[in-house]
Amino acid sequence: MSEIDDSPPTSRRRHIVRLAAVLVFLLGMFYLVAVARVIDVDAVRGAVAATGPAAPVAYVVVSALLGAVFVPGPILAAGSGVLFGPVLGLFVTLGATVGTAVVASLIGRRAGRNSARELLGTERADRLDALIQRRGLWAVVGQRFIPGVSDALASYAFGAFGVPLWQMAVGAFIGSVPRAFVYTALGASIGDLNSPLAYVAVAIWCVTAVIGAFATHHGYRKWRARSTSH
Repeated sequence: MSEIDDSPPTSRRRHIVRLAAVLVFLLGMFYLVAVARVIDVDAVRGAVAATGPAAPVAYVVVSALLGAVFVPGPILAAGSGVLFGPVLGLFVTLGATVGTAVVASLIGRRAGRNSARELLGTERADRLDALIQRRGLWAVVGQRFIPGVSDALASYAFGAFGVPLWQMAVGAFIGSVPRAFVYTALGASIGDLNSPLAYVAVAIWCVTAVIGAFATHHGYRKWRARSTSH
């Protein structure tokens, strides 16, 4: 009897430890790559440029993987603008962004999906799955407008909570268009920051930041109101 009574807390504790270990690993990677800068992005950019005609495809693949290990997206997007210009560079940036979202989501699903469901419980997990089916796509789109949130870290979380891959890919593409254009255009204009393209990029960045801040505040107020009502 005691073994039966003890098994649920033991199982729950195991899932908590597993999710905590995944989180610590991701935060460690974030520190090493985004803060300590252990990866030389300039060297990577030079190696990709040396591939010649295959450089755009190579940059998509490499940037997708680097983004998944928390190399800052603006740096990768600017590098795309430097290498390929504002037009081709924009599509390269978007391809890499979608790739990062898919890779991070797959890893998050593999590492944390079962544990997240166990901790939520069957009823809550089923309700969350139903909510994701209705609004998961727009949750991914909206996250891309929230300032200061790591896209890769959010993608890991979305994967752990079961957001389908097609929603991750489509949502990342739609939500990333404004920022992808901004950083790619700034990279393409690095030699002349007084160019019209640079001014357009800065204007779009400002508009996107305002929209993101407003949407975040509005969403937080709705969440507080719903929590208070319950």
